[in-house]
Amino acid sequence: MSAAAAATARAPLGLPRLLAGIRADGGAVSYEEHLRRHGGLPLDRDTLVELVARSGLTGRGGAAFPTATKLRAVRDDRRRPVVVVNGAEGEQISGKDTALLVYAPHLVIDGAVLAARAVDARRVIVATASGTAASTVVRGLAERRDNGVSFHRAVVPDRFVSGEETALVQFLNGGPCLPTTTPPRPFERGVGGAPTLVQNVETLAHLALLARHGADWFREVGTSDEPGSALVTLSGAIRRPGVYEITIGLTLAELLEEAGGATAELQAFLVGGFFGSWVRAEHARSARLSDAGLAPLGAMLGARAIVALPAAACGIAETARVARYLAGESAGQCGPCVHGLDAIAHDLDRLLRPRDRIDEPLLRRRLGVIPGRGACKHPDGAVRLVASALEVFDVELARHLRGQRCSGVGRPNLPVGRKRP
Repeated sequence: MSAAAAATARAPLGLPRLLAGIRADGGAVSYEEHLRRHGGLPLDRDTLVELVARSGLTGRGGAAFPTATKLRAVRDDRRRPVVVVNGAEGEQISGKDTALLVYAPHLVIDGAVLAARAVDARRVIVATASGTAASTVVRGLAERRDNGVSFHRAVVPDRFVSGEETALVQFLNGGPCLPTTTPPRPFERGVGGAPTLVQNVETLAHLALLARHGADWFREVGTSDEPGSALVTLSGAIRRPGVYEITIGLTLAELLEEAGGATAELQAFLVGGFFGSWVRAEHARSARLSDAGLAPLGAMLGARAIVALPAAACGIAETARVARYLAGESAGQCGPCVHGLDAIAHDLDRLLRPRDRIDEPLLRRRLGVIPGRGACKHPDGAVRLVASALEVFDVELARHLRGQRCSGVGRPNLPVGRKRP
């Protein structure tokens, strides 16, 4: 979705953080404005990794990997490393990273400079899809005369898998932008064979503020196990869809209230993006937006993209479209992805045709044997989405299995295909 709307959900103790100072006219914050609000960039590289460790900052790209662990792995290698700013954001229903690049590019650049200093890198590559985000980064870099490192820009293909770190590294090495089998991981051998730190845009923006304000400040919001704030992209049947900054642990009901509420009766929420899970509306509203809070519902924050699905839509039809899209995004390097996802998508396609019949037990067996067998996590994420749909939309599933016509009305709610021109 477009990241044109950036808002801040109410929360205690110092929000907004990342979105503080966003201009009302929708323009990018200039370097001069950025310095007035945040001050200069701290230069103490020797203590930065330990500061990040105390803060509990984790990656905001979906995997929630401890940021300090990544920094240490690259720092401790004797070879000269490379830092990659991952702004690909191929997730169709996410706009949070684009929002930061478009509205607050200097927070991201600050974070990249700090990360480079912490691991003793001299080269930073900013990888984005084409469009407004890429041009904003170029203008932001032009405003800064001396970052202490050499910045380079890369425009990546606008595909769902482009943001996966091995896909990004392979593309930067001149290959296709597709995930590769691992090991080695990028921190072991990445761009040009060098140890490579790949960090998500939002993670780096947090780093820029953390270095200025300290670990205790960072932990003033969030939970003890999942500290800090986070950006969430909210879309679907919502009055004010957009990118919201929340304290981790806020309830979904509180976020919905800040977004103006729903525009229609809701039946479910897709939580965590296309690799996430469907959750019934009555269960999701009271859920805490943290991995621990969502775990009892079989969900996680993931890409931090949430879609509100109206009751008039067909969740099976929505999922079938996404499953077919994800099957088409396969890297083509393992059977579970190439054949397994295509078979699942084919079953769902047939399920939507009243005259066709499918072998439901076979579909469920496929969903059970694919996870953990792929060369990357792509098949696992797609299976998670489909499996949750069969449980949450059980009534609609029964209609389709009986050969009845879909009860869904209106145009599709979940976008698939290319994200930006």
